[in-house]
Amino acid sequence: MVRAGVVAHPAEWSFCGYREIQNPRQRYSIIDHEGLMEIFDTRGMDELRKTYRGFVEEALQKQGHERDGRWSESIAVGTEAFVRDTKERLGIKAVGREVMGDNGSYELREPQVSYQANFDPENGDLSQENAFYWDEST
Repeated sequence: MVRAGVVAHPAEWSFCGYREIQNPRQRYSIIDHEGLMEIFDTRGMDELRKTYRGFVEEALQKQGHERDGRWSESIAVGTEAFVRDTKERLGIKAVGREVMGDNGSYELREPQVSYQANFDPENGDLSQENAFYWDEST
């Protein structure tokens, strides 16, 4: 919502993970804090809060706030073990999805396929010879 201009800082948006990382829920948490501590190599919630806050502040200082497709185009993002476990749990729903990534950052997503490969046969018969022009003067 920061990129969209709705808020100036993620803390202002009540439905984002930033608030839950800074003030974790006691029940029904949707954030894997242990997993985040592992990814950020932190040793406790206080250190995780500080590290994540610094990460967000640094990102906000950059011009443009570019979109990172990992977060909006992937089914799961995280460690390789987490992503593979998510794929396994999805079972048949994950057929055709691939685990991609390296250096500790992995994602589960559908492979990118060119539209050209899908539409060539259907569009092959379209040509100028198949055009019929209406006589609009009558």
